[in-house]
Parts: sequence; structure tokens; C-alpha cells
Amino acid sequence: MNTSLNDNRRIPRKERIVAVLPAYNAEKTLAQTLHDIPREWVDDIILVDDASTDGTVALSRKLGLTTLVHPVNRGYGGNQKTCYQEAIKLGADIIIMIHPDHQYDPTLVPHMLAPLLANECDAVFGSRMLLKGGARKGGMPVWKYVANKALTTIENSILGLGLSEYHSGFRAYSQKVLRTVHFQENSDDFVFDTEIIVQLALHHFRIKEIPIPTRYFKDASTVGFSRSVAYGTHILHVLGQYILHRLRIHTYVKFL
Repeated sequence: MNTSLNDNRRIPRKERIVAVLPAYNAEKTLAQTLHDIPREWVDDIILVDDASTDGTVALSRKLGLTTLVHPVNRGYGGNQKTCYQEAIKLGADIIIMIHPDHQYDPTLVPHMLAPLLANECDAVFGSRMLLKGGARKGGMPVWKYVANKALTTIENSILGLGLSEYHSGFRAYSQKVLRTVHFQENSDDFVFDTEIIVQLALHHFRIKEIPIPTRYFKDASTVGFSRSVAYGTHILHVLGQYILHRLRIHTYVKFL
């Protein structure tokens, strides 16, 4: 397996593309994830480790990745904050988030980037719901599928975006998006992903979805039932905040 970063192939373009990998105990899947990233499409790769207890950090450094380490676990949202801040410091024009647990297919990076490079949108989301029956065939539990669809329906009705899914972690943003929205004010937990969509909606940024396969397997990170219930509750809370903000009943800094 060739995981070297010393690959000089590059798709001709003026944009600097940085891939960010929010990692937690990803030692078993990191090398395969890196191997599957089309290196000609990415200029830099940053891995942010969220206080893993396995060998993620050592492996990341061995593979030559720019590696940052949180001494204490800051959560999925907290990890993303560091990822995006560091990517912006590197001068990224486009930032793509790739989970190092290999749950999302890195070979689809070119498809995720193409709409941004063509200036067709400001953010691209991979959606597991655009492939008919794909979510269930890929191993998504029934209860997660139903919850995903239900929450997406509620979110669409309130935000008016018409997305097929709000809960995928395969995403790409223009640097303009991340310099505009106050993502640093978002939650350090999983609901960060919903908050940033609300921010995109408030700033009228263009979102495009790309169909992606669903992959649930033993070594992929996943959220259990109780945490999923809490996640759903947090989403509803954020939507409530959005309504109060739009009605000017209460001002939230993260939504400015």
C-alpha cells in the first residue's frame, strides 16, 4: 500500500485544497483512508487527533501527515474547529473534511470538489439518501434511517433548504464560508454539523449535494442509541434558536 505524501501529481488549478481529518481512535482505518484519497486533488492533509487512546497519532506522523493533537477530548465539533482554523492558516481556498474511520469513500473527493471548483456552490455535502435504498443496503440501522429522514424533514420545513440529508460528515466548504460564519461559536459536539448548515442558510450560501454510498462496519465510528436521542434533541434546540433569532426575539452570536 502506497501512502506516501511525496506525490507530485496535481490537477491543474489555482485553488489550494486542504483535506482535514478529524480523528479519534482511527489507527485501524487511517492508512486505508489516506491510500484512497486521490492525492492529485489535494495539496495538504491535516489530521487533528482528539485525545485518542490508540496509535492514531504515531501512525499519522509516520505517514507524513500534518498532525495536531488535542491533549484532552474536545468532541467532534471541537475537532472540526481546529481542523478549519488550521486549514485557513495554510491558505486553503477549499477545505474538504474526510473522516479517517473510512465510513465515507475518499475516492469520491474529485466529485465533492468539482462543484466548488466550477463555482456552482459554496458548500458540498455528500448525501447517503440520494442513492435509492443505499442507506439500508450499506448497513444503516432502521432506527437511524427513520430518525435521519424525520429530522431532515423537520429541518427542511424550518430552514427551507430542500436537502436530502443533514447528517452526513462528508463535506467540503469554500474558504469564504468558513471566514464568514462564526463556526467557532458552535457546539463542540455532533450538533456542530447542524449549526453550520443553519449558518449557511442565514448567509444564503449555495449548497450542493453529491450522492455517496453508506458504509457501516465494525471499525467505523458510530453513535449509539442514547447519544443519538440526545443528538436529535440538540438539533431541535438549535432549530428553536434559529426561529427565535429570525423573529428577533433573541440574538445568537453564532447566527450573526
